Amino acid sequence: MPTPASLRAKNRLYYVLLALGGVVALAGLYAVHMMEEHGHIISGMNNQVVWGIPHVFAIFLIVAASGVLNVASIGSVFGKAIYKARAPLASLLSLAMLSGGLTVLMLDLGRPDRVIVAATNYNLTSVFAWNVVLYSGMFSLVIVYLWTMMEQRMNPFNKAAGLAVFVWRFVLTTGTGLIFAFLTARQAYGSALLPPMFIVLSFAWGLAVFHVVQTVIYAWNDKTLDPTILQRKKNLLGVFVIASLYMVAVYHLTNLYFAHQARFEHFILSDGGVYTLLFWLGYVMFGNAIPLGLIYAPGLGKTRCVMAASMLVVLGAFSLLYVFIIGGQAFPLNIFPGYEASSSFGDGQIASYQPSIYEFLLGFGGLAIAFIITTVSVRVLNFMPQDKAYIAD
Repeated sequence: MPTPASLRAKNRLYYVLLALGGVVALAGLYAVHMMEEHGHIISGMNNQVVWGIPHVFAIFLIVAASGVLNVASIGSVFGKAIYKARAPLASLLSLAMLSGGLTVLMLDLGRPDRVIVAATNYNLTSVFAWNVVLYSGMFSLVIVYLWTMMEQRMNPFNKAAGLAVFVWRFVLTTGTGLIFAFLTARQAYGSALLPPMFIVLSFAWGLAVFHVVQTVIYAWNDKTLDPTILQRKKNLLGVFVIASLYMVAVYHLTNLYFAHQARFEHFILSDGGVYTLLFWLGYVMFGNAIPLGLIYAPGLGKTRCVMAASMLVVLGAFSLLYVFIIGGQAFPLNIFPGYEASSSFGDGQIASYQPSIYEFLLGFGGLAIAFIITTVSVRVLNFMPQDKAYIAD
């Protein structure tokens, strides 16, 4: 039973955390101001690596925002009770992460003052224009979906809204994958495997974020998650992690099959320096192998282990995206495939990239925006999962 003193301490801690989130968000805005004033020359990005650390944060937030809705879809579309109780929180997290990710993208790409132009003048031959429609559509649908869950009069429309969100999130993540799949000039990209790979990755990353947030909310409210529910959800996380690792392995093995991709794969998998290290140690070991051990090893799989596994899955996601986005650009561009061409400007050289403090500030600013939206919303409205006595579906 919480005492008045403990409640006051929690209240103070809440405002301290909120203030810290605000400071980080403001630091992100300061970084944007500096890059607007001095140009992207003060970032680590250059003519070869045009997508840097901010894009790693943005893509993670957008892909995880789609994946976390998987929790809601299992409840609303497939009728699983324990997931349905978590659909409001999953929807809130989706909106929060989408807000953070899109803010980073909008502020990093330059001229944020012209976002209205980009939102109202569509070049439908560009995949980037498709994604403007997909992101705004996702926002609208998730808000309607939340409305059907939190307003009793709208409950009859909940299943239809849940189905629409379920379909749209697949389309959205496919669109994110297509951004890279249509970039045939880069050897890291230009693969039809990328859209399904991003969809599977979103399952694991979204569920891992949900586990982390749910564990914090339960601990904050001095509640304990039903062990049976924890068992089911951690098993699902384990399946998603295995599926993600499988898709990444298929992507690299498919590349290895083609002779013209061999040099690129050799660069990423064996002699790419920081990229190779991040792939094997950051993604494979810490992002997959250790989480699977924490989930399935005998004697483990309890609350703290699942929390640690989820955080490692998130860490692995950042490692994979760094290798995929930045490593893919650092590898020399083959400008005229099938032809011999030479110049005196960096032919065959691995591009260098040193992320600047401004890029990190902008990326963490996006995380802070998602944190603030989640923290305030959970405080003001009731997003706590309302668990009933567990009954097998």
